[in-house]
Amino acid sequence: MRLILYSKPGCHLCEGLQEKLEQIQNLSFELEVRDITTREDWFATYEYEVPVLYLSNHHRAASRREDVEDAEGSEKLLPRPSPRASVQQLEQMLRKYLAN
Repeated sequence: MRLILYSKPGCHLCEGLQEKLEQIQNLSFELEVRDITTREDWFATYEYEVPVLYLSNHHRAASRREDVEDAEGSEKLLPRPSPRASVQQLEQMLRKYLAN
């Protein structure tokens, strides 16, 4: 399983969510952080929305642009967790979406 976090530099909500995701130990997943300032399409889509979290069926980050576009088609948007959610609460939320 791979989680994709759309983020931008200086976003304290993004940094907080990333820190909590990195602390989860009872779930196995790969975390990919995508900086929205590196691509115009990401920036236009997520400028006022970050942090945005997706669950992806792909296990590795794509290396070619075409593969990235294909990979994005299999991403499932997850609801934004509360900034006050604990690491344990975040893990429970992720387990719920993995079960579906």
